[in-house]
Amino acid sequence: MIVEASIVGIFKTVLLILGAFVLLRFLGQLMIAKRNMEEERQLNKKQRDVESERNQKLKNFGKTSILNAKKKSPTKKEDDFIQDVDFEEVN
Repeated sequence: MIVEASIVGIFKTVLLILGAFVLLRFLGQLMIAKRNMEEERQLNKKQRDVESERNQKLKNFGKTSILNAKKKSPTKKEDDFIQDVDFEEVN
């Protein structure tokens, strides 16, 4: 079987290869843009979190808060570990 190359066949092949190259390049640029947008969103979220934490700290700066520290009774599990020991002096 003999296959002859024609000008039209070569032209179609070149156009097909160029079209595939352009399409892959376009998809690559699209994926890079999507990744950059996601990174920017994450960066902005971190920046907002830091800013809100900073504002909260500045709002409470200089204020004193007293925590309500209630003494809770030891539970049964804690009672097993707590023991009263009497010491005697040895001469």
